[in-house]
Amino acid sequence: MGTGTKIALGVVGAIVLIGLILGGAVAGTYNSLVQLDQGAQSQWAQVENVYQRRADLVPNLVNTVKGAANFEQSTLTAVVEARSKVGQVTSGAIENVARDPQAFARFQQAQDGLSSALSRMMVVMERYPELKATQGFRDLQSQLEGTENRITVERMRFNETAQAFNTKRNTFPTVLIAGFFGAKFQEKPYFKAVTGAEKPPEVKF
Repeated sequence: MGTGTKIALGVVGAIVLIGLILGGAVAGTYNSLVQLDQGAQSQWAQVENVYQRRADLVPNLVNTVKGAANFEQSTLTAVVEARSKVGQVTSGAIENVARDPQAFARFQQAQDGLSSALSRMMVVMERYPELKATQGFRDLQSQLEGTENRITVERMRFNETAQAFNTKRNTFPTVLIAGFFGAKFQEKPYFKAVTGAEKPPEVKF
């Protein structure tokens, strides 16, 4: 075997080795992005679950409040309309909302609208001691309070998983690899506190 042939084989071998190393690095980066993405998607499912739990409580809450004499109709209407908007957003075939900033913004806006309407209803209920004294209302109040607290926790956990994904995605050279896969590894949005609503709606009486 001539010297030239040995050199050519050595060059080919080096190229193959570099290709294998680069391929392994790309595969490892891809797999880590997939893992972090799946973690965020799983946490997003938990967020949706607790929001759905709250939406399911609203009809019973409204029906209970309707039983109070002269309860403010505008307050009830606001809650019903806010829940309807939540339903429209949720049932609007929004898939992968955690990857779509615009869909995410619509989702949060609708949920924040329901939070605001429920907060106003709780304030109005202070004027109806006979309503607050009923066992049915107290049960609903307890469930709603627990759900609101859970929403806060799950939103925080989602933000944490989204931050972990975004941090990994935006480091070099991962950002270059993520760019090859388009929307699959798009940055994830975060829940933001609404001005004046840095804590869950107050539902204690």
